[in-house]
Amino acid sequence: MESVTFIVADTGERLRCQLNPERLVTRRTAGLRRPVAGSGPVTGPQASDDPLLHIGGGRTEMDLELLFDIETSSADAHRTVTDVRDLTRPLWQLAENPAEPGRGVHAVRFCWGLWNVLCVVAAVAERLERFDTTGAPTRSWLSLRLVRIPDPTPPPIEAPESAPSPAAQVAAAVTSPSIDVHVPVDPGRDDSGQTAGGERLDAIAARYYGAPWLWRVIAAANGLYDSVFAPPGTPLTIPEAPAQP
Repeated sequence: MESVTFIVADTGERLRCQLNPERLVTRRTAGLRRPVAGSGPVTGPQASDDPLLHIGGGRTEMDLELLFDIETSSADAHRTVTDVRDLTRPLWQLAENPAEPGRGVHAVRFCWGLWNVLCVVAAVAERLERFDTTGAPTRSWLSLRLVRIPDPTPPPIEAPESAPSPAAQVAAAVTSPSIDVHVPVDPGRDDSGQTAGGERLDAIAARYYGAPWLWRVIAAANGLYDSVFAPPGTPLTIPEAPAQP
């Protein structure tokens, strides 16, 4: 499977992880609250369970642990990494306050396989191991707690039962001839100056194939496995659409 990637929402910067986590824990808290009166929580001596009010909302969290090791690092071929914190610092910074006044925490898109979630880093912890003679750590277990936030991007259109399977789409991308080259447009900026818009792969598939669920054909042909958005300004090969089963 492709590596876990975090895409910073306001800059488009991609932070690739060195190794994928062995497990991912998801947690959901529903939008419930105990009713409260002036004297305290509302309940009764005969009640088996506390009454609850459904107030909407809630909270979805994801916990994952990532391993970084300078011995297996290929982050930068032009310099030698001697402190593993040089590799983990970009992820650690996602939980820090931005330097610009009035800006909140960094929103990031967590991409891994079928996961594509807009979230913020609520907590980070790092266990450092294997120190060298200068005291620099060379291995890190980085734990992240992600909290999902509202995503303005509409979800992809579900494929019909007659659509080619994902495996067939990837196979078609390898064997089918190219029919066109598409250059994605640059995303714009919203009123706050943050990156907004951009072309999604399913929108490009709808344009060329009339079937947005064939976005994997374009993704596989161009090696795009970590985002539903096409990289702006980079020409994309558009293969011939796979045959319908």
